[in-house]
Amino acid sequence: MERGGAKMEDGGWKMERNNRMQCRDLPPSSIFHPPSSFFLALLALAPALAAAADEPPAIPVGLDAYRQWTRWPVQRIGDRAYLRSTYDRRGGNEAADASHFLYQLADDDNVTLDLAGPGVLSFVRYNHWHGSPWRYVVDGREQLVRETSTADPLHPSPDSAFEPQALFPAGLTYTWATTKGADLSWVPIGFERSFRMGYSRTCYGTGYYIFHRYVGGAKLSQPIRSWDGRTPPDAADVLALLARSGADPAPAAVPGEAAQAAAPVTAALAEGSPIRWERSVPSPQSIRAIQISAPKDKALDLAKVRLRITWDGRPTASVDAPLPLFFGAGTLYNRDEKEWLVKAFPVSVRFDASRVHLACYFPMPFFRSARVELVNAAGEIPDVTLAVRAAPCDDPPDHLAYFHATYVDHGPEPTRGQDLLLLDTRDTEGGGDWSGAFVGTSFIFSHNARLNTLEGDPRFYFDDAMTPQAQGTGTEEWGGGGDYWGGRTMTLPLAGHPVGAPDGKPRSELDKIESAYRFLLADAFPFGRNARITLEHGGTNESREHYETIAYWYGLPAASLTRTDTLNIADEASETAHRYHSPQASKPYAITSRYEWGVDTLGGQEIYPAHTQTARTTTGTSTFVLKLDPDNWGVLLRRTLDYQYPNQRAQVFVADASDPARPPADADFKPAGTWYLAGSNTCVFSRPRGELDPAVHTVQTSNRRFREDEFLVSRDLARGRRAIAVRVQFTPVDRPLYPGQAFPVSPSAWSEIRYDAYCFVMPRYAP
Repeated sequence: MERGGAKMEDGGWKMERNNRMQCRDLPPSSIFHPPSSFFLALLALAPALAAAADEPPAIPVGLDAYRQWTRWPVQRIGDRAYLRSTYDRRGGNEAADASHFLYQLADDDNVTLDLAGPGVLSFVRYNHWHGSPWRYVVDGREQLVRETSTADPLHPSPDSAFEPQALFPAGLTYTWATTKGADLSWVPIGFERSFRMGYSRTCYGTGYYIFHRYVGGAKLSQPIRSWDGRTPPDAADVLALLARSGADPAPAAVPGEAAQAAAPVTAALAEGSPIRWERSVPSPQSIRAIQISAPKDKALDLAKVRLRITWDGRPTASVDAPLPLFFGAGTLYNRDEKEWLVKAFPVSVRFDASRVHLACYFPMPFFRSARVELVNAAGEIPDVTLAVRAAPCDDPPDHLAYFHATYVDHGPEPTRGQDLLLLDTRDTEGGGDWSGAFVGTSFIFSHNARLNTLEGDPRFYFDDAMTPQAQGTGTEEWGGGGDYWGGRTMTLPLAGHPVGAPDGKPRSELDKIESAYRFLLADAFPFGRNARITLEHGGTNESREHYETIAYWYGLPAASLTRTDTLNIADEASETAHRYHSPQASKPYAITSRYEWGVDTLGGQEIYPAHTQTARTTTGTSTFVLKLDPDNWGVLLRRTLDYQYPNQRAQVFVADASDPARPPADADFKPAGTWYLAGSNTCVFSRPRGELDPAVHTVQTSNRRFREDEFLVSRDLARGRRAIAVRVQFTPVDRPLYPGQAFPVSPSAWSEIRYDAYCFVMPRYAP
């Protein structure tokens, strides 16, 4: 059997799921089991141990992601995450990416997000109270969500909170009073059939939203249940956990565990003499804590040190990054003598009377060996301590992923017109296929105390995508703030702006360093093949600031998502080979356009040239056959389309087409769900002057007609099948752009340029 670049024989090691143990928590010391006869027997079976587990692991849903934080490295096969926002559809930075709405149902109902099918909204970010009250329509039932300042936004309340407060408890939510500019909520909002979000006010109505969808039949930690707008979240344990940010979150020792402690290493850290923690183990383990300390008066010297981590003797370190940035701060300069420079959930930087302490609690599994090094480029730092704690980890190799922190110094002048490339797994550590999850960033966005570069949008692409699955509204928004944090600093469990000159008057060159961090847990972005993480520098990629970035991610060098077939519409040979049949389809027509990326031109230079693709549309049905890997755990269908057609919706039906000699009959097709893409390349821009002024109706049509959209086919309709027949039945949505104004292209239609079939599979990896 061969998949994802790793080979193995069939019939390998399989563990009984009920007996499979999770990574266990042990005391604050490095734990190793002696090579008992049991482990020696396992070593003798090394080829079998490399085999895959029998099925994908369970996916933590909602608050369970926090409760099961030690499962951060575990593969989320069948989980897809998306980020939508109020971004400028034309690729620029109009109104700081605020107030661009899919459509308007009324002046006080301006829609920013509209979804069909089940899922979970895992995170939302608004700018202050702007837009409140927000309308959450869950499975057809509307619930109003407010912020305290909604009642009198011209005189905002200094102790603002989300309302109803019982449904949005502090600790899972923060408002601008704490974040210095943003209202943030990590309260999970489940929906079983549909979800829609509307803003009641549109002045500076900006925001972004992360939501997850799951393959039907995937093993979830809990069922998806509709949010009722009345029941407070059962979150006491989660709130207590997040409140411990900065401290060691691991529980006490597991009773009865035999342990062999490894003492911390304390030494002078000199050039050419790294401090190193290195272990070879007979069975898989997971690093659970990395703790570093040095004399407080040597903090600025410590900031010049790099952290390197190498797994299982791989030729390239998976972490090779400047120490401060890895731990969430662009510098260890502590201008105000704070105790906590960074007090995040997975990393922290703390000062006491005599020392500076850095800690990381990201779980980091390895299978044979691990090496953690502190490397000093110049000089000597006395009395540096490195402590690493590890615990046994009994998950199969293909359930897990290695921890990575990919550092990039983008130089004093980034390339004009081009997004910064924080991570492209296709070129990382030898390239090839990687499966895992993107879990955060830490980045310096200025060495000169300049904040206007924060207009840059994050854009993330996963698994060969051309359309970003994540399109944000700005850099400080991504870092949990708003309005450049008002120039102030803050540190929260999952987002922060820990360093920078708060008064705009830096006291030293180091005080000019501005950095931010953002960590993803319940809102992590899984990928099965590759990940490309990018960030605009400035509102149109024009900034000349010196960026340094870290992308945190878990990755296994094997695919959990494989492309098995492609249907190119309007290609006669491809249509014939895939038995494409669409009686109401239009004749093929050519489109010369672009995908939704950055600006087309900058300073008179074309950045993203238009290109041509061929499409069809239908107002009826299209049926076609796509090949699968029968050993799949569900299927992702990706459609490339012409986005000038608004609110494209279809009912999807699937039948087994494994036997080419027996085409499926009508009765063989089973319902697979609703495929719906709200909006179009035309939006409503509504930015009135005053906070309480009524909505306006400025119609904007971008020149970006190419877009991709995804649909998940459940396991019961795909597993064991070598091919499926897919039937899409267009179901029109009769909705104007705003009352009295139709979309420019009306009536709508179902657009088809290309269909790709990707199968979720177990990655094959032999460590």
